[in-house]
Amino acid sequence: MKLNYKRITAGIAAGMFLMTTAITPVKAQESPKEEDFFRIARISSPEGTLLEVGGLCTLPNGDLGVATRRGDIFIVENPTSSKPYFRKVASGLHEVLGLAYKNGSLYCAQRGELTKMTDTNMDGKMDLFETVFAWPLSGHYHEYSFGPVLGPDGSFFVSGNVAFGDEEWWRGESRVPWRGWMMHITPDGKMEPWATGFRSPCGLGTIDGELFYTDNQGDWMGSGGLTHVKKGSFVGHPAGLRWTGMPNSPVKLTTEELYSKVDPRFRKDAQGNAIKPENVENEKFVTLFDMKKYFPELQTPAVWLPHGVLGISNSQLTTIPEGTFGPFAKQVLIGDQGQSKIMRVYLEKVNGEYQGAAWDFRSGFQSGVLRLAWGKDGSLFVGETNRGWGSAGDANQGLQRLVWNNRVPFEMRTVSAMPDGFEITFTQPVDKKYAEDIASYNVESFIYKYHPVYGSPTVNTEKLTIKGVQVSSDGMKVRLVIDGLRQYYIHKLTLNGIRTQENSYSLVHPDVYYTLNNIPDGAKLPASALSTKNSAAKPATTATKVAAAKDASTAAQPATAKALTYEQVKPLLNKYTCSSCHNPDKKQVGPGFKDVAKRNYSVAKILALIKNPKPENWPGYATPMPPFPQVPQADATKIATWINSLK
Repeated sequence: MKLNYKRITAGIAAGMFLMTTAITPVKAQESPKEEDFFRIARISSPEGTLLEVGGLCTLPNGDLGVATRRGDIFIVENPTSSKPYFRKVASGLHEVLGLAYKNGSLYCAQRGELTKMTDTNMDGKMDLFETVFAWPLSGHYHEYSFGPVLGPDGSFFVSGNVAFGDEEWWRGESRVPWRGWMMHITPDGKMEPWATGFRSPCGLGTIDGELFYTDNQGDWMGSGGLTHVKKGSFVGHPAGLRWTGMPNSPVKLTTEELYSKVDPRFRKDAQGNAIKPENVENEKFVTLFDMKKYFPELQTPAVWLPHGVLGISNSQLTTIPEGTFGPFAKQVLIGDQGQSKIMRVYLEKVNGEYQGAAWDFRSGFQSGVLRLAWGKDGSLFVGETNRGWGSAGDANQGLQRLVWNNRVPFEMRTVSAMPDGFEITFTQPVDKKYAEDIASYNVESFIYKYHPVYGSPTVNTEKLTIKGVQVSSDGMKVRLVIDGLRQYYIHKLTLNGIRTQENSYSLVHPDVYYTLNNIPDGAKLPASALSTKNSAAKPATTATKVAAAKDASTAAQPATAKALTYEQVKPLLNKYTCSSCHNPDKKQVGPGFKDVAKRNYSVAKILALIKNPKPENWPGYATPMPPFPQVPQADATKIATWINSLK
């Protein structure tokens, strides 16, 4: 729902008048949503043009460079106007998945090379195509190449996707050098391997001059995340370790050394067969930070982006420029192809390593978000494609623009680690009545397995105790003192009870995920400085006990719930990424919902399969469904009941 602020103001005034005359209760206004602050604008493309965007870059004059995965390059003149002009400047390239501008030329990563494109005679067409550097290919379809990203010195970074295995199709392989690597390429065509351990490194970017990337969930990758890429680092996927014996490799870790420390039950049984995850789910498991104890070159994510919550196919990252998007300047935005949305990340350094917080930011794009580029007017260009895998958006391609309307949303602006918990700053003052109440907060921590099977459920989840709260005098800052912080774990903070000081609005995004790679040193807050008020700790009355029992009884009988319509359930299917892999009527990445309904599963059975899927139930599908334990029982029940209504 989009709010009309003039009507709200008038409604509040009218409500105040009624209160003075008739003591009539005034209904609280609905809290604003994402779309009330950040508008998605359409960019009209030429009729018949399929803009399956693989690369975006802004030119010095404000024009927009657009590359498509089909091999076309466009220059879009006046891209922020109502009538942009698309000029095709090149075609016939091989699956372009990145675009950069430097010194009058465009650079793109084709599947097998970094290419420089120049319009030498200034006729509006690229007429000179030069190979800067070419890398080997095996011919496997999954050997995508992403980039380039410009380094501070004008050099280039390009990343290489791994292939899939023949016997175990879902397991990544590096069949030729430098698959699963980051390549550093000088302008004169010299390449040095930079780092390895990449699976599907679609999102590259620099933050304060340092290289970062985002990866996708899969084998060895329990979830996506944002990772700082240092020279000589290993970021987790072992396929690229095959080439660490080459003379120019900055990584010396070998496959054998890594596997010697990973529990062998996660690899092969005595007959050499791959062990399936259900056979070992109750056994000991290892995590990435367990491996870091043995291999200091292993770089864990600076910020995890929990799978199915903050995306499923993380893509481009970009830093918000000063003076743009209000209170979030210098923070990081990250796209997601599967969920057709953008997330926001706040980074900080603790003990010399990056870590930080991640939130949802803006959903609702028409197709999968793959590339981002800033316009001269401070808006954000969003290049989209579903790449044949499906996405939450209904379209299979697109170019849109995200525009801030200069209103400040009520959000957590930053979350910072403290020796005894977290400090949260807000974009607007909070109401202390709620902010000083422990019941307004919930904190839990969890992590993912490090193993060669596809993805990972959340494991070792613990609810943490909040010992007290301190609210700043201006209401712009809260300190949470928490018992049981865990290094290297993801800490989910939920602030459902927090309200604004003036309008009693709730937060646009009440959930934040903080990756605690290091717990800082320093002074802890004394107990005397904390509020320990906890409204949830009050004894329940007879009425509340009866209501709770009724709710529990209702929840225990999900099959009797009335089925929603498709339009009603669609927001839930998008929110929990079901739409990324499933279509109501036909096969997509996974089976159509109507085919699932034909299995005649009970609602309880569907709920169990959401939390613990059984890939063997659906042979012949390329991508196994990962577990989704994070979907709340109430929402999962609505989805399951709707599926069964399709019989």
